Amino acid sequence: MPSSYINESKEEFDVLIVGSGITGGWAAKEFCERGFKTLMVERGRAVKHRVDYIGENVRPWKQPFRQRVEKKLVDDQYKIQQQCYAFNDATKHFFGNDKDLPYSTEKDTKFSWIRANQLGGKSLLWHRQSYRLCDSDFKANSLDGYGNDWPIRYSDLEGFYSHVEEFAGISGTPENLPQLPDSKFQPPFELMGPELALKATLEKDFPDQKLIIGRAAHLTQPTELQVSLGRVQCQARNECQKGCSFGAYFSTQSSTLPAAAKTNMLHIAPNSVVHSLIYDDKTKRVKGVRVIDNDDLSEREYFAKIVFLCASTVGSTQILLNSSTKEFPNGLANSSGVLGHYLMDHNYNADIGGTIEGFEGEYFKGRRPTGIYIPNFHYEPDRYHSKFIRGYAFAGGAYRENWGSRASEDGIGLDFKNRLKQPGKWKIRLSAQGEMLPQFENRMSLHSTRKDKWGIPLVNFDIKWSDNERAMMRSAAKLGEKMLSSLGATEIWSNVKDDAPGLAIHEVGTARMGRDPKESVLNGFNQAHDISNLFVTDGASFCSTAVQNPSLTFMALTARAVDYAAKEVKAGRL
Repeated sequence: MPSSYINESKEEFDVLIVGSGITGGWAAKEFCERGFKTLMVERGRAVKHRVDYIGENVRPWKQPFRQRVEKKLVDDQYKIQQQCYAFNDATKHFFGNDKDLPYSTEKDTKFSWIRANQLGGKSLLWHRQSYRLCDSDFKANSLDGYGNDWPIRYSDLEGFYSHVEEFAGISGTPENLPQLPDSKFQPPFELMGPELALKATLEKDFPDQKLIIGRAAHLTQPTELQVSLGRVQCQARNECQKGCSFGAYFSTQSSTLPAAAKTNMLHIAPNSVVHSLIYDDKTKRVKGVRVIDNDDLSEREYFAKIVFLCASTVGSTQILLNSSTKEFPNGLANSSGVLGHYLMDHNYNADIGGTIEGFEGEYFKGRRPTGIYIPNFHYEPDRYHSKFIRGYAFAGGAYRENWGSRASEDGIGLDFKNRLKQPGKWKIRLSAQGEMLPQFENRMSLHSTRKDKWGIPLVNFDIKWSDNERAMMRSAAKLGEKMLSSLGATEIWSNVKDDAPGLAIHEVGTARMGRDPKESVLNGFNQAHDISNLFVTDGASFCSTAVQNPSLTFMALTARAVDYAAKEVKAGRL
C-alpha cells in the first residue's frame, strides 16, 4: 500500500486523525479524496492487508490447541479479551494485551473493555452487522425524557448512510420497516428452512415481530469501484476475524485505507500512543497531539490545522480527560461537565433456544457470515412495554448439529465414528439486544493515582445495568420462548444473564452531541462546542444507544462531519 509511514515530523498537516478503526479510516478516506494532507495517528503496530493475517486459512487441527489459547497465556495476558466471541488462537494477535493495558472499576461494578490496538483497530474484528437508526431513535430522548435530545434527525444522515453503504457494501433485503430504514443493498444471504418456518410463524402469530436476514457488510455483488480496490465477493467462510484477503468484508485495511492511499495524501504514524491534545489558549484551538512511542516510550508531537478524534468511545474520551488546561481543568472541551458521563453499551443478557423437527432432509452449504434479525418492535413510546421503556431486537439463527456439537456424546469405536458423520438435530437460537438508558451516573473517569506504562492515567469505569435493562431482558426471554413454542420447537430453554457492560463492544456516549453547550460536548456536526477545529466522530458522540448495531452510524456521522469541516474550511470559517 503506497501510504507514507512517518515517525518524527514538524510539518503542520491539514488534518490529524487519531485512530484507524472504522471511523478513523472513513475520516482519512473522505479528507484525502478532498485533497487534504492527512496524518493518521495509530497507537498500535501497522497491519498490512493480506500480509499480516497470520491466522487466515490455518486449519484448527494445525493449531497446537485446536484454536484454543493456552491457559497460561490467557491468564497472563488475555483475562478480559478472552471473553470476546472472536477471541481464539488464530485471532489473539489482533486483541489488546490486558497485562499492558490495565484499567480499574469502582466497587461493585464491572466493565469488560475489549480492545484492538493496531492499524485497522476493531474493524478487523467486528461482526459486520450494519443497520441504520430510524427517526424514532433520534427523537427517543426528547419523547420519554431520558437523556438529551439528539441535535440531528434521520433526514440529516439519510444521504450519508447511502454514501457509506454504497462504498462499504451492505448485503440485505428491503423491508420498508419504519423502525429499520432500508439501506442501499447488495443481494442478501439466504434464510435456511427452519428460519423461513419461524418467519412464517411470526407473521401469523406475532405480526409485530418481523424476521429478516441480518444486514451485513459483506460483498455479494461487488461494484467496479470495490473490485478496483482489490475486493471480491464473500466466500462464506465465516472466518472474518482472522483477516480476509478477499477484502470481502468491510475493514479499514480492505476498503477505506486503499482509497485514501490512492490519493497520495495519506501519512500514517503507527506505534504512537496519544497522551494528550496540544491546546493554544490564545487562539482557542488545538494545534496537535503529544504522543508516547509504543515501544521505546520516547516522546514526540504532531501538528495539524484540524483534529478528528476517532480513537473509540473510551479512547477518545480518555485523551480529552487527560488534556486538561487552565481553561478546561476537568478535561479539554468540557465546559459542560458531561465529558465521561452517560456511558452506555448494548445489553445482550437474554438467550433463548430450542430444537426444530421436520427438516431432517435439509442441510446447508457454506458458513453464512450473518444470521437472522428481528428488529425492535418497542420503538416509540406508544409501543413501550408496561414494565420498561425503549426496546430490544433479536439476533440469531438456525444450525444443524455436527460432529463438533456432538463431541461430548458417549461412544467409542466404529459405530460412534459413523454417527458423528451424520448430521444431528436442527437447533435455533435467539439473543436479545437491548437498549441501555443514558444515565449521568454511568461514567468513565481517570484514576487519581494509577498510570499505565506510557504514563497515562488509567481509565476507571463506574457503570451498572438499571432495573429497566433487567426487566427488558426478562421480557425478551419470555417472548423468545413463546415464539419458539408457536413454531413447534421442543427442548426450549432460556437464560437471563448478568454479564458486565462492555461485552457487546458497542460502548457509546461520554462526549455526547447536543444543541445546548451547557449539557453536551459536541454540536450536531460532531464539532466541539468549545473548540472549533476539534471533532469527535466515534461512539463517544452518541446521545443514546438505540437498539441497532452502531458501526454503520459511526461511518455516516464521520462522513457528514468531514463534509461539514471541508465546507467550513473552504468558506474560511475553520
